[in-house]
Amino acid sequence: MTDRSRKLVIAIDGPAGAGKSTIASRLARKLGYVNLETGAMYRALALLAIEQDLACDDEAALLDAAMHSKIVLQPRVDGNRVLLNGRDVSDRIRQSDVTQAASRVSVHPRVREWMVARQREMGSAGGVVMEGRDIGTKVFPNADLKIFLEASPEVRVERRVRQNELRPEQAAAVAAELRERDERDRTRSNSPLVPAPDAVIIDSSDLDADQVVSRVESLVAKKLAASGS
Repeated sequence: MTDRSRKLVIAIDGPAGAGKSTIASRLARKLGYVNLETGAMYRALALLAIEQDLACDDEAALLDAAMHSKIVLQPRVDGNRVLLNGRDVSDRIRQSDVTQAASRVSVHPRVREWMVARQREMGSAGGVVMEGRDIGTKVFPNADLKIFLEASPEVRVERRVRQNELRPEQAAAVAAELRERDERDRTRSNSPLVPAPDAVIIDSSDLDADQVVSRVESLVAKKLAASGS
């Protein structure tokens, strides 16, 4: 049995639809860790921008809104409960308008710097599985274990359609949205989506969630064994 006396920082990065949230949530439960879903923080800020009618390209206004807001992630069995200024927005931030706005909000360097500082505070004690798009490269470049989770575009589209209970004919729109997000994430000047040099790359296209979690658990066990924990 794995000795879990030492609390690791585990980073899981990857593109939209690769399965990061599912894997991070299940892994955190199995290890007794906290799942810090950084994407939910950007989604919460995007929702705030929508509600306050802030332009997604107005970096100064977005930063001011972030600095005067309180975003809290409360771990639970079926995923994080997300509170925005004390209000539960867990379901609202998963809707398509917020998803699209979050991708635009997250490109701003000063907004990301502010978010990264908060994320580092949240994960500083270890015992966390943190997922996003720049955890292993920017937020926690010294994370104990870095995973870059990939999947083919076709599989990612299929997962999104199934996850959001969409009709099959809506798949083309989902594919276009994912291509746009990939392009934005991979080409942004600040913290682009790339695997960390020491990340373990896992292609989940032909794996189910249990298989991916099992593979990562093996990596965790090896990391703990190597450190003598």
